[in-house]
Amino acid sequence: MSTILHVLNGDATLNGFEQTSLDGDILVWREVLSEGPVSVNIEGGEFWKNRTSWIINTFDETSEGYQTKVIEPLAKLNEPYEEINLWFEFDLHCQVNLLGIMMLLSQQTNLSGPAVYLICPAEYPGVEDFRGMGELDGGQLEDLYDNTRVQLSDYDFELATEAWSLYINGDASRLQGWLNSVQFWANMQCLKPALQAHLKRLQTDQQGLNYIQQTLLDIYNRGIKTRPEIYRAFWQANKIYGMGDSELNIYLNELQARKLINI
Repeated sequence: MSTILHVLNGDATLNGFEQTSLDGDILVWREVLSEGPVSVNIEGGEFWKNRTSWIINTFDETSEGYQTKVIEPLAKLNEPYEEINLWFEFDLHCQVNLLGIMMLLSQQTNLSGPAVYLICPAEYPGVEDFRGMGELDGGQLEDLYDNTRVQLSDYDFELATEAWSLYINGDASRLQGWLNSVQFWANMQCLKPALQAHLKRLQTDQQGLNYIQQTLLDIYNRGIKTRPEIYRAFWQANKIYGMGDSELNIYLNELQARKLINI
């Protein structure tokens, strides 16, 4: 076993990463903690039981598939690695997943734990409208590793713990107050804009619609009536959410159930 572990946020980055010459084992994080039920004790069996139930009821997935793709790979986090590199992007989807993996690491009681590093690009030179590391090749990923990698400190983990608690709580005013109060974001520079985007999901208008639902409804009312076209219109202005079509379908299905759209 290698002494180094690379945690990749999703399979999109895996292809490019396999072109690199970087040493280490790979763990692909395939969860979407920015949607569905979450709780403080991410290490507990109840957390993953609730996630399994929600995933198989929301997406085209089986309990066995979730166990194989998500839960079993997490066992690598219990291995005695000396160094863990977290490859996560700037958007809300990635940032909440990043909080989750940081909570898993911090809730382990091994005081002589590994050095934890973060590679978290919000842009990449020469790549217009950068969406994520899945767009990059091996050479570009090595460039990120060599030039942007930072070691996470105790302060970074404290910030993550506070953010995770507030995310779970779901209280818009408390989250807003915390975002206003934090003066120093250390190595978690992408966390604030992502949580500001999340704040807009917690706030609702007179119809009871949050920002994402209202944005999708506005797109529909502009005459864009098919799901693929709606996805593209949403992504064009809202890449901060990092949502794929499966996540957007959650919101579209809610609008459909309320008979506000018909697609």
